[in-house]
Amino acid sequence: MPMPIKLAVLVGATALGLAACESAPPCVGDCAAAVVTTGADADAIVPLFSSTNIGQAVGHQLFLKLADLGLELNTVGDDGFVPALAESWTFDDSLTTSFRIHPDARWHDGVAVTAADVAFTYDLYTDSAIAATAGPLLEAIESVTAADERTVVFHFSRSYPEQFYDAVYHLYIMPRHLLDTIPRARLGTHEFLRNPIGSGPYRFVAWQPNTTIELRADSSFFLGAPGIARLIWRITPDYTASIAQLAAGDADIIEAVIGRDNIERVHELEHIRLYEYGSILYAYLGFNLRASGDRTRPNPLFADRAMRRAVSLAIDRDAIVAAVFGEWGQVPGGPTTPVTSIWDPDRRQLPYDSAAARRVLSDLGWRDTDGDGIRERAGERLSFELIYSSTSQVREQAAVIMEQQLRAVGIEVRITPVEFNAFVDRGGQGRFDAMVGMWGTDVTPSAIRELWSSAAIGGFNYGEYRSAAFDSLLQAAATEWDAGRAQALWGEAMTVINEDAPGVWLFTPTTIAGVHERFDNVTIRSDQWAATLWTWRVR
Repeated sequence: MPMPIKLAVLVGATALGLAACESAPPCVGDCAAAVVTTGADADAIVPLFSSTNIGQAVGHQLFLKLADLGLELNTVGDDGFVPALAESWTFDDSLTTSFRIHPDARWHDGVAVTAADVAFTYDLYTDSAIAATAGPLLEAIESVTAADERTVVFHFSRSYPEQFYDAVYHLYIMPRHLLDTIPRARLGTHEFLRNPIGSGPYRFVAWQPNTTIELRADSSFFLGAPGIARLIWRITPDYTASIAQLAAGDADIIEAVIGRDNIERVHELEHIRLYEYGSILYAYLGFNLRASGDRTRPNPLFADRAMRRAVSLAIDRDAIVAAVFGEWGQVPGGPTTPVTSIWDPDRRQLPYDSAAARRVLSDLGWRDTDGDGIRERAGERLSFELIYSSTSQVREQAAVIMEQQLRAVGIEVRITPVEFNAFVDRGGQGRFDAMVGMWGTDVTPSAIRELWSSAAIGGFNYGEYRSAAFDSLLQAAATEWDAGRAQALWGEAMTVINEDAPGVWLFTPTTIAGVHERFDNVTIRSDQWAATLWTWRVR
């Protein structure tokens, strides 16, 4: 359980005397409501189609899984999992798990949730016509069948450590009686996505694009009435404006206060409590190994492994963390985060070595022949565009620092801020040379496969990194029952991807939420900050 950060730990005891300077009214407007300030609109609020943090956070209030992770975040076996739509489950044999649906579970239109809904949901997630982002993660599930109205049976094609996790974590159950007559190809644009009916603790009220998303508590929710009457997400692309809303009392919650200056500012607010919780975020400089906008051709710069390594050698990640976060950030040793079991603070990617970077660039034929500080080869300048989401201050700061570091070795970087949704579109379409990306990952190490394996090309592997050796190690690690051996395999996979340098792992921020003091029973789960939001209470 996250604990409120002690004031002296954050910015020193002198801050205590400053708290009154920026105090705000304890509550503005409806005190039974909670206003969440967030940087970008949702792509969708039905989890089947959502890949954004806000879409998943809202969807978690509207829809339920069979069972959910506990605060301990265990993904092996079923220890610590919390019943949700399923009141119980049994392991019939090593390849079969049966779930019993809670008899009081209801859709928001009053219809009972049944085993048929679960089987229908599995069919949706694995239908190529829908192309759900979580679909590939279910490949080891051979079938899902309704044994009777309340019993659903999962059959697996093989036995592996995270079978139970895969059965429950990725599947938000959908209402069969509302969706089974809709052609699958039309489901992604159907009205249901704008006016969903779920079975979760909150009911949908309204979605004003790029403005607000509003939910209200389902007082008849079978697991107990939510403690907050209304939830309102306010979309605020300007992060400084989000902090200002928190200060003025116009917003009650911000899921992540990121960056040293912002942490110190929010800490001074008398009516806001700060909660540190495990980070699932990491930022990276991602290279496109295919030509920008044309996936049929290699990228003229970054298809070359030596060039990617030269850029990596030229970037001082410790300096970026120190400048942007101070003590509130770390440099990852690979594409993973501190909440995963494979996090190793001693693991290192390619070192910062600007002299080595210069030697590699010279060996590749790039030299500054006209004395302007930028290298050329065959009359072409060594230059590339670097895009980042304009809603992210910390990514902007990192981009500026990298531009200076790369210029020092003779590389010109053209920094381009892009509106968040357009940034996601450009990534998915491969219209970039390099990007400052940030992923919020699942807590399982297997999440790496979703982002960096060959199987993820066409999904979230925007740069189209391919490595048979890396893929093989990921598969072996994910299916290894011996914990020590699995850890070693994950480590070998990290070594392969670090040597190939499809990305430069820049930072993982310390994750700190800001929450109005009028809320009690505040718990935050690292993989999904809003997972337990319905259990919070208004004092």
